[in-house]
Amino acid sequence: MSLELYRGGLDEDLRPLSALLWQQRIRHRIAEVAGAQVVLLADQHDSDRARVLLQRWHSGELSVVLRPAPPRSAGAGGLAGNLAAAPVTLILIALSALGFLAIYLGAPVAFIAALTFHPFELVGGRPVFDQAQGEYWRFVTPVFLHFGWLHITFNSLWCWELGRRIEQALGSVNLAGLFLVTAVLSNGIQDRVSGPVLFGGLSGVVYGFLGFAYVAGRLNPRWQGLAPATPIVLFMVGWLVVCLLGVFDVLGFSVANGAHVGGLLTGSVLGAVFALGLRGRDPSSR
Repeated sequence: MSLELYRGGLDEDLRPLSALLWQQRIRHRIAEVAGAQVVLLADQHDSDRARVLLQRWHSGELSVVLRPAPPRSAGAGGLAGNLAAAPVTLILIALSALGFLAIYLGAPVAFIAALTFHPFELVGGRPVFDQAQGEYWRFVTPVFLHFGWLHITFNSLWCWELGRRIEQALGSVNLAGLFLVTAVLSNGIQDRVSGPVLFGGLSGVVYGFLGFAYVAGRLNPRWQGLAPATPIVLFMVGWLVVCLLGVFDVLGFSVANGAHVGGLLTGSVLGAVFALGLRGRDPSSR
């Protein structure tokens, strides 16, 4: 059970006190509770030492000068650090690239049919669909199928931009969970809207990431950096509206609007749940 050491205002800088505590290997966290910052000790046996440090810090006997960390290089440290901090995001992009290559390089129809929402066979050059029987992976695997260079390129770029932010803020396990829920619901909604047709792509999940990052970043002040830049939001929502208006249908392109809208709504709801549910916790304790 955590033990409260100190309670201060939201505008008070508790980083020096936190640094002193960590210097003495006193485990703790800082949480927002009832409009205040609260320092909570992980081990009650550290309370006496912690209170002495707190008193000496308040009296000015102890002080800490915080210096900004040196800028990370754009070479191995910067790139490798970003890659290491977002393994789930990279796995999603890699699997999507493999799905695209399978289609682009002409993999057997049976292999592609094993990944679509409904199994199918080609009859006279046209897909004839059947109902899946207990093949629950089909709720997820269509997201890895991509049907063109632009399709895979833009989905990969948006997945990296949005997924990486979420993974670094909430951790890999939470991002994996967000992906699974968004993939299942966006694919399921698309099937309900269109019926048995050939659809795929990471777009529904990407819109789920967009909704999650935007809503969570707006509702939880500690996650303000999670919210995408306004131009990104306007571009992606504008693209969604254009697709919903049927502009690309007229041009002969098929767009999975059900997956896009379903993913956006799913991600937004989950973003609100996470942001409000974790509002009083230290975001670093995942």
